[in-house]
Amino acid sequence: MKNNIHPCIWYDGNAKAAAEFYCSLFPNSTITADTPMVVNFEIAGQKFMGLNGGPMFKPNPAISFFVVCESDDEINELWKQLADGGKIMMPLDKYDWSERYGFLEDRFGLSWQLMKGKYSDVNQKITPCFLFTGNRYGKAEEAVKFYTALFPASSITGILLYGENEEQAAGNVKHSQFILDDKVFMAMDGPGSHEFGFNEAISFVVECSNQKEIDFYWNKLTADGGEESMCGWLKDKFGVSWQIVPAVLGKLMSDPSKAQKVMEAFLKMRKFIIADLEKAAVS
Repeated sequence: MKNNIHPCIWYDGNAKAAAEFYCSLFPNSTITADTPMVVNFEIAGQKFMGLNGGPMFKPNPAISFFVVCESDDEINELWKQLADGGKIMMPLDKYDWSERYGFLEDRFGLSWQLMKGKYSDVNQKITPCFLFTGNRYGKAEEAVKFYTALFPASSITGILLYGENEEQAAGNVKHSQFILDDKVFMAMDGPGSHEFGFNEAISFVVECSNQKEIDFYWNKLTADGGEESMCGWLKDKFGVSWQIVPAVLGKLMSDPSKAQKVMEAFLKMRKFIIADLEKAAVS
């Protein structure tokens, strides 16, 4: 039960402009699908989806993207490009945890953490990072253990907890790194008052090969306080948004003779039912 898990970013009509911008920043990057609704792209060889969903949701720092840069020239140039038209939250500077680090929001509202280091420390150029704030504060370790128990090819690389007499409550997560489906993720607890939390602007797509997988992830992720939404969307008990989709959906939607009927079918669904999608495609 191996899945292709990748981030989906919600845009207000400018998904292609954002994808073109990100592809210009990183080598081994390209747009792989371009439709009015969805723009799929790869940056640094990693899959992303851009969704033109409208003005309803906007990204925020609750989910950011951590980038390892191996030279001063690389981090300085990437920072310059991302900061242009964006907002700096932590200046590019020396910190206790890094000789060169910065945290910013780009012109499209997406948050990035840049740090000088070795690629081998993460083995992934771009890593999604969860920040647990507000009523989710203190839930990072529970979430990491929940996700790694749920998905295949998963493990916890390390969890660094705050100790006594530190700025956060002892036992909360200072930093963690974990693997889901062979992909690296990070998570930490964020203290203090924040005006942001997890929302639909950044979700994670889980491609499923059959109905059994869809049912499994849908049931597990909506349990214990999760919420069902429409068209394969849900929120888990931590407030993180997921899209549980059949892998065959892309193929069905790429056929002009089938796409409209398939779309009409899935717009009526909460959880995707593959048999009903295939039935709509041949009706």
